[in-house]
Amino acid sequence: MIKAGLDIGNSKISFVIADYKNTENINILSISTAPNNNIKKNIILNFENLHDQIKSLVIEAEKQSQTKLNSINLNLSLLNSNSHYYSSEIELKNERISELHLKKIINQSEYFNNPNEKFEIFNNITSYDIDNNLYFNAPIGNYSDNIKINFYKIYILKKYSDNISSVIKKLKLNIDNYIPSPLSSSLSSLTTDEKELGTICIDLGHSTSSISVFENNKFVYGDAIGVGSNNVTLDIARGLSTTISSAERLKTLYGSLVSSPSDDHEIIEIPVVSGDKNTFKQITRSSLNAIIRPRIEETLEMIWQKIRDNNLRSKKLNNVVLTGGGAMMDNITKYVETIFASGVRVSSPLDQLNLENNFKKPNFCDIIGSILYDRDLFKIDFLSNQSKNSKKQGISSFFSWLDQYI
Repeated sequence: MIKAGLDIGNSKISFVIADYKNTENINILSISTAPNNNIKKNIILNFENLHDQIKSLVIEAEKQSQTKLNSINLNLSLLNSNSHYYSSEIELKNERISELHLKKIINQSEYFNNPNEKFEIFNNITSYDIDNNLYFNAPIGNYSDNIKINFYKIYILKKYSDNISSVIKKLKLNIDNYIPSPLSSSLSSLTTDEKELGTICIDLGHSTSSISVFENNKFVYGDAIGVGSNNVTLDIARGLSTTISSAERLKTLYGSLVSSPSDDHEIIEIPVVSGDKNTFKQITRSSLNAIIRPRIEETLEMIWQKIRDNNLRSKKLNNVVLTGGGAMMDNITKYVETIFASGVRVSSPLDQLNLENNFKKPNFCDIIGSILYDRDLFKIDFLSNQSKNSKKQGISSFFSWLDQYI
């Protein structure tokens, strides 16, 4: 099966085509990226330029992979999104739990509620509470006095999804799945054990940083903040009165979050922003790091605050996985360990994907995850089964099916 994924970021656009058999048998046919100056904080600045840029990437990818695409998976940013936790329950009086009971709970919940101005990008069950005991799989067949289902839903602004969708549809491509970008990053970087035990995945991107949390193999939280590695670059440029290109080079080659005594004596020569292109000045590496650390600390604290605000701090999340371009900053794992008080590792796309070395980097996790997304992993099985059965049974059993929802 041919699968394609598109990620439209604030700094780059990425596109991938793969021959997908299963999560352990994937052949990447084409990956292409291009800088993107047409989006800022999820606002499209130039529709035509963005359309032409994506079109060029798609055409080039189709040539490289020798395929013709009809549809894609689309990553969408969770900047300005809303996380909504809700629940619903019924009393059973020592009845045996059936699919009918679970469907009744879902029907009386907020599961099917969608505000007009919002776009629902994710909606799923996180757990089942049976007589005050927590379970993570449907407890059909058990006897119970009370059953509650806990849900998690993510909304993004509908105008944002409509804007991006309009560009894609102009290319005459269908959108198979809308994927929260943080979820996409985690799918390509987290191991099975990390998803089961509980892990925070942080993607440190160019203009935004995203967060996803997995626990008990469930995606239980996703969000994003409008701060990324480019903010560090701009801080360096302003703080040292140097050019943006020089600041990016300084961050990449010399920047570190953990200083050593020798940093006070290591001299770096940098260009100065002035009319004279030959004007330079000298700084120490420690003065450079003194600019970088506060911004990274602020970014991580904002992410940690998001986690606290959504009552995830009490969960036993002792693992943090870093992805994105910002994850390649020197000594960042030691810094994150201190703030999150947990084990930390930097992740590239998982080895089982057999990628070329050029794409085994943290900043490719989001786009690779777009082809790993499988909607069956996030569906509610007993609702899907009912839908299939109702189509087969025809009109004679329609009223019987309808009775299960009223």
